[in-house]
Amino acid sequence: MRTRGWGGKVPASDEDAVARILAATRRTIDLHGEQTSIADVARTLGVTRQTVYRYFPSTDELLSATAADGVGVFLDQLAEALAGITDPGEAVAEGVALTLERLPHDPYLGLLLRTQPASAFAVTVTTDTGRTFGHSLLNRLDVDWAEFDEQSVDDIIEMVLRTLQSFILAPLPAPGQELRRLLGRWIAPAVTAARGATKARASARS
Repeated sequence: MRTRGWGGKVPASDEDAVARILAATRRTIDLHGEQTSIADVARTLGVTRQTVYRYFPSTDELLSATAADGVGVFLDQLAEALAGITDPGEAVAEGVALTLERLPHDPYLGLLLRTQPASAFAVTVTTDTGRTFGHSLLNRLDVDWAEFDEQSVDDIIEMVLRTLQSFILAPLPAPGQELRRLLGRWIAPAVTAARGATKARASARS
C-alpha cells in the first residue's frame, strides 16, 4: 500500500483503502455524475491515479464496485416502499415494478445503466451476485417465506431476475400501470403457485 497522500491519514489496511476509495467515488459521483473518472476520485482522496489503479484497474471496475457497495441502500429503500405487503405474489410483483422504475434514477446502480449498453448491464442481473441481492431483498419483505421451501425461493428469485433482465433489455413503451398489470397477471400467480407446490411436496412426504 502506498504511504503518501490520503489527505495525511494513511489507510490502516487494504480493506480500509478500498472503503475510502468507494466512499470518495460516491462523493465524486454526487458532484460529477456519469462523467466521474479515476482522476476525479484520486483528486478527492489526495492521492495519485496510480494509487487508485492499484485497487481498481479501470473506471468501469471502480463504478461497478461502488454500485455493488451501495446496493444495500437501494434494497432498504425498496423494502421501505414495500412495507406492510404480506401477500408474497403482490410483494414480488410490486418489487419488480419499483426496481424497474427506480433503477435508472439511482445515483450509483443507475449510473451503470446510464454509462453501459443495456445489454452489458442486463448480463450482470442473473449472475451469482444478482441472486445474492435477490435473496437479500426477499429477506427484507414483510412476507412469511417459511411457507416456501428453499427450491421454491430460488425459483422465484431466478424468475424475478430474468423478468428484470427482459424489461431492462426491452422496456415497455409506456410502463406504469401496464407494467403492473402484466406483473400482477403473470408474476404474482406464479409466486402463489410456488407456495402451493411447497405445500404439495410437504404433504406428499408426510
